[in-house]
Amino acid sequence: MYEVVTDAAIQALSHSFGLTNALLDWHRPQDHAHGDISTAAALRLSRQVGKSPQEMAQVLCGALSKLPDVERAEVAGPGYVNVWLTPTALLRELSRAREACTAKVKRKEPPVVIDYSAPNIAKPLGIHHILSTVIGQSLANLYRHQGYEVIGINHLGDWGTQFGKLAVAVQKWGEKPLAECSLDDLLALYVRFHDEVESDTSLENQARGAFKKIEEGDTKLRAFWKEVVRITVEALERLYERLHVSFDYSHGESFYEDKMQPIIEEGKKKSVFAEGEEGALVVRFPEESQLSPAIVLKADDATIYLTRDLATARYRIDTFHPQKILYVVDVAQQYYFKQLFATLKQLGWDLPELEHIVFGRMSFKDKKMSTRKGNILRLEHVLDEAVVRAREVIAEHEGHIQTDDADTLAEMMGVGSVVYGVLSQNRKMDMVFDWGKMLSFEGNSAPYLQYTHARAHSVLRKADADGAEFPAFVEELAGKERGLAQSLLEFARVLEEARAGHMPHILANYLFQLCQDFNAFYNDVRILEAEGPVRSLRLALTQCTAAVLKTGAELLTIRVPDRM
Repeated sequence: MYEVVTDAAIQALSHSFGLTNALLDWHRPQDHAHGDISTAAALRLSRQVGKSPQEMAQVLCGALSKLPDVERAEVAGPGYVNVWLTPTALLRELSRAREACTAKVKRKEPPVVIDYSAPNIAKPLGIHHILSTVIGQSLANLYRHQGYEVIGINHLGDWGTQFGKLAVAVQKWGEKPLAECSLDDLLALYVRFHDEVESDTSLENQARGAFKKIEEGDTKLRAFWKEVVRITVEALERLYERLHVSFDYSHGESFYEDKMQPIIEEGKKKSVFAEGEEGALVVRFPEESQLSPAIVLKADDATIYLTRDLATARYRIDTFHPQKILYVVDVAQQYYFKQLFATLKQLGWDLPELEHIVFGRMSFKDKKMSTRKGNILRLEHVLDEAVVRAREVIAEHEGHIQTDDADTLAEMMGVGSVVYGVLSQNRKMDMVFDWGKMLSFEGNSAPYLQYTHARAHSVLRKADADGAEFPAFVEELAGKERGLAQSLLEFARVLEEARAGHMPHILANYLFQLCQDFNAFYNDVRILEAEGPVRSLRLALTQCTAAVLKTGAELLTIRVPDRM
């Protein structure tokens, strides 16, 4: 439909004003009463031809009104063109909304690598870890849904002095075999190390010595390290399953242990790396970049994050040959990623598109979080609390909420509310963790989305119309019917906008608006009592709404029930 309308508009602009290859952008008006599609092309192009926007808009309206699929076209305001499609054209277009619920055919092009979650081993996930985890997963879902091959990678922090600290703590204060320890036990020992070091600073040297032995391959300490990794990964997998998060690969920093030296030698050979202060190996950047030199190798030949990330990039490029690599990491690392990307460019590699998917910091209303002090707000505890509150809501609304499995529904609602609380916000903005807002069950929330989906399914069950199809013809589409149809027609565009901009909140906000439009439609018209093509239309709109809500929610890692 867009192609036909666009071609007619371009021909009119060319014939009347001599404009060739004019670009037209169509959008759906915020107010459904202002048409099905609209363009501001006349406002944008009027200066090029020395005509008023209203004059150009009138020409466009005249041309578009002659199209068989256009009911009418009108000039609005200073030169907008609003277009109403015929009911037949709208019905034809609605099939595309259904098509958008099905993943596209796989594209024949290089994959997209997405690096997300990336927790540290031996530490439980804090609530702040949910940001990278669900933002990254939702982006992976959006790319896959649109036909891209995606390689999701969890870059585990499984290397560093914290393992030396833990080794010392286990040796000195461990009360049971390591294999019997939980992640909570490891956290308690880690916290104790930092408590004890305040009165015994020699513990720091002992920890550095222990990790040096791990690096050197000490058999006993390597076995200790592997066991700590196993304990942590098992705990992580349980949480990831609750969040509907998965990865194609989980590569720890240790995976790149033998891949760093060739990069270091290459950088030296190309004079990209040079000796800096106190014997460290550094990379310097052009003055116009305004980036300070970055250390690649410490004076004692110890590697750091940058060393490992250079090796990581080399491995991913050589192994996956991606078209782009996305790093889903918080805003605090923005400067670091500028240095990393600048270093990769100076090495002269054939690079894919590199992007740091920035998200804001999460702060807390009532206290500061610190793993070292042990007062981290655990993600697992937040999810558990959300599920408890969801059970309370189910109990309070027993007469209105229908379910055969209250526990499963509470898990859907509770976990969904936390995830939606993150993904419904612009990822670039900082967010404050607030129990009241994060676990809201009203308004713009996961439970509202879930309830609307269940309401639509309830209608379809009563009508025995799970496969409702749009009729070939209806005399009119007006009021709340037309408003709902217009919202459904937006789904494909929203998916593309959310993926291309890497902004999941665009999809979340669309789903909220669709819920509002469906509930307005549900309350305004009789669905089951209607007859003939009108009944078919209303059931098909209901069916399409349910399909879009389910698809959109699952792309955001949220599950929706059929009964609620």
